[in-house]
Amino acid sequence: MPKPYKTPEWETEGFNHIWLPYTQMQTASLPLPVISANGVRLTLANGRELIDGIASWWCTCHGYQHPHLVKEISSQLDKLAHVMFAGLAHEPAYTLARRLVSIGPKGLSRVFFSDSGSIAVEVAMKMAAQFWSNRKEPDKRKFICFRNGYHGDTMGGMSLADPETGMHRTLNHYMPEQYVFDIPNSRTDLAALAESLEEIKETVAGLVIEPLVQAAGGMKFHSPETVAEIHQLCKEHQILFIADEIATGFGRTGSMFACLEADITPDIMCLGKALTGGMMGLAATLATEEVFEAFLSDRLETALMHGPTFMANPLACAAANASLDLFEDEPRLAQIQAIETQLQEELKRCHKLGNVTDVRVKGAVGVVQLSNTSGEYILALRQRFIKESVWLRPFSDVVYIMPAFTISTTELTQLTDAVFKVLAA
Repeated sequence: MPKPYKTPEWETEGFNHIWLPYTQMQTASLPLPVISANGVRLTLANGRELIDGIASWWCTCHGYQHPHLVKEISSQLDKLAHVMFAGLAHEPAYTLARRLVSIGPKGLSRVFFSDSGSIAVEVAMKMAAQFWSNRKEPDKRKFICFRNGYHGDTMGGMSLADPETGMHRTLNHYMPEQYVFDIPNSRTDLAALAESLEEIKETVAGLVIEPLVQAAGGMKFHSPETVAEIHQLCKEHQILFIADEIATGFGRTGSMFACLEADITPDIMCLGKALTGGMMGLAATLATEEVFEAFLSDRLETALMHGPTFMANPLACAAANASLDLFEDEPRLAQIQAIETQLQEELKRCHKLGNVTDVRVKGAVGVVQLSNTSGEYILALRQRFIKESVWLRPFSDVVYIMPAFTISTTELTQLTDAVFKVLAA
């Protein structure tokens, strides 16, 4: 039997001063106090362990405290923890930029670093809007996005979310208004989208999409063929194609990047989350040479005027380089394939449950969609999963598993067993 839950003193005192994310603080209970983590296991203050089935919002792709990541960060800390990236530079950032270009979709040649995925999207939007302004087409400044999409919590990123069901809809009156479409799932839908693009193309700077998997908007899937068709429409209508691979990048869908499955090169691509293996905050916005060259002139005002204080932080870059080492030296893509196969086999039994409407798997993403979408039900599920010694965080109408790629078959079975047991109850 697990020990009774005991709240440490530091938490009861600190909770009165914390503002938690995505939380109604008036009714919030105390979060679970984590004192350490290793592999896919979180250790709580009372010694109890939970298997983390969502990799800390999908970023700890190699598991917690991987020795190589720890070693490389520690080594970098001994040399240079931080230096501004304006007028000064350092080897970890240059090496990381070169490596990202070498593994990304062919044609992406420039890398702009920032602190988080949300900022990577903001940078992409600024790049796209200013690209057209620098080319003397300033009316091309709006963006196309898709229902069920999510692109971060900053103002520009929020404007790209679903205005009707997105978590930021209470700020619709304040955010820029964008063009919102359904992701097409038939030839008829694609023809309708093409017709719409023809009508609005003179006002559109870019189209933003999460390729293959719309994550925080409900874990919705679409095909590589659909991504390729949308990309082609953008080319035909002179609209920049922006791939938000913050959630899908670095193997999550089965390839290093989802765009590679669609065999396309976006004009701009956003990366974050698993970029550092979950060790440090870091993001990147990659662009083609064509996009980059639109900012070149002898006038400062045509330059990209953006520069996060901790841009290209050496410690974070060292972590990202170490993470890329692991993708090269350890069988990550094979592990993801094995996870996909196991999730498909073990989650299919959920089909027979009365409160389940769909079960789908893509790479290391397993989703069980529910018929009950009440907030009370979802919160109750979260508590039941904790009792089963797993950390899963269902939202909206889905229970999902997105584990570290290093998870063992036994640990993954514990997650799928918990999903079935809790939903069956």
